Amino acid sequence: AQAGVRYATKDPSSYIASNVAGFTAILEVVKERRPVPRVVYASSSSVYGLNTKVPFSEEDAVDRPASLYAATKKSNEMLAHTYNHIYGISLTGLRYFTVYGPSGRPDMAAFSFANNIMRGKPLRIFRGPDGSELERDFTYIDDIVQGTVAAVDRIGPSEKPAPFKVYNLGNKSPVTVSYLVDLLEEFLGRKAIRDYVPLPATGDVLRTHANVSLAASELGYEPSTSLREGIRKFVEWYKAYYKDGLDLEMDRYVPL
Repeated sequence: AQAGVRYATKDPSSYIASNVAGFTAILEVVKERRPVPRVVYASSSSVYGLNTKVPFSEEDAVDRPASLYAATKKSNEMLAHTYNHIYGISLTGLRYFTVYGPSGRPDMAAFSFANNIMRGKPLRIFRGPDGSELERDFTYIDDIVQGTVAAVDRIGPSEKPAPFKVYNLGNKSPVTVSYLVDLLEEFLGRKAIRDYVPLPATGDVLRTHANVSLAASELGYEPSTSLREGIRKFVEWYKAYYKDGLDLEMDRYVPL
């Protein structure tokens, strides 16, 4: 899959090719297999788009995507529903909320901010039109893995009719981006240069907040890693991997 909200505005065709055409190709293969495989796939919290009611629930309408990326992930869910209806394929979508942790994507906030802090470069922290800061429901990778494995295990033997399910997997504790930077400063032992700028028109939303009650009741999902503990673990890995952020090879992993 092609991930990331902002880059989708630069190269939308690659997102369509990967996230929509690619997902359809997978479903086409699945429908021909016997027995028909049961599928768990990655959706995204971005499908909630311009919704203002929080926390976000699976019962909420998701018909107002704020980004091209969100539109492709919503398309995944619609395709999954259609293939479930026509071909009886069991399909479970997981709406991941701002995943972070060791070996994460370099363009995500925790990783890119850590890089800039170690290099003495400014961090761009976005503010909404009213001056408020963005809030994100940062979710540690171990909790995401636990929820994903639970979703795979839940499918079990074939059910009739084949289920179509969507679950939120988040930390249910949104915080401001500045608080994330505070924690990075604490564990990296360096101060950040903060540059507060208006939110660009690339599809980012002001806040995300997961209601995980459905995943809790049906999957036994319960996030257990606080942001403080998760960032501590991330920085511990980061320092070991990048030798305190001074490894010259890290340039290969930082998007320009």
